[in-house]
Amino acid sequence: MKVICVAGYKKTGKTTLVTRLVEALSEKGSVGTVKMMFHHRFNPEYTDTGKHFEAGAAGVVAITENELVTIKRNPTLEEALDSLADMGMDFAIVEGAKNSELPKIFLGDVEGSDDVSNILVQLPVRSDWAIDALVQVILDQAEWLTLDSLINKVRSNADIRLSGGIATFTGIVRRVNDDLETTAIDFEKYEGVADRAIEKICYDLKEKDAIIDVLMHHRTGLIKAGEDIVYIVVAAGHRKELFKTLIDSLERLKEEVPIWKKEFTIDGDFWVHDK
Repeated sequence: MKVICVAGYKKTGKTTLVTRLVEALSEKGSVGTVKMMFHHRFNPEYTDTGKHFEAGAAGVVAITENELVTIKRNPTLEEALDSLADMGMDFAIVEGAKNSELPKIFLGDVEGSDDVSNILVQLPVRSDWAIDALVQVILDQAEWLTLDSLINKVRSNADIRLSGGIATFTGIVRRVNDDLETTAIDFEKYEGVADRAIEKICYDLKEKDAIIDVLMHHRTGLIKAGEDIVYIVVAAGHRKELFKTLIDSLERLKEEVPIWKKEFTIDGDFWVHDK
């Protein structure tokens, strides 16, 4: 899923630009949006869902004739984007969130704010924007991937009818390793080379008999203890080939993909060299 943030201050035309981008991107795939509403409440306390929430429900799902709305406590922008990726969206547009680290199309002046970063395009307010050029900027962004989004992609494979099962692997940051307690790991990849190495591993394994599809994703940046690092999804005709390929893909990922990690522990930090 390609993600872009449309940011700016009040009355700069954010919603107008978002709707135009949604119209244009809908011709290329499915589009989801995220609206930052910190000064509003979606389920006021006088509604039934609001009453459930006020009573202490951790989550409320509301179903209307045409809508499914999920309301939960302690929301994050990352969770919102994950949910859109899990739904199978090809694109996600976030309206607002100017202080996030997401890639941004920014409307108007930044006004000297040090909190706004990763601006890809800065546009005049309420203007005749070049939508086609902005669409290309969005298409050039990195993929936002989740385990479920990879599973959905495998399920969409035309040959999935030949599969007898889908197996997945999720690698997480181990909190306790021997006598060390890890707080986070910072992963850094060899740009371009790492992605090509992953593509080659998937291609090689898909050439084997009874293997329908193989997808892999390794996150980079700072990942906290307990959070996800790696996703691997394999579809195969039979379980014997399925589980062997899952193990083979993980071993090749560790051996062949140039990704380095710096481990942060309660006793200090250091670079980890597996080889």
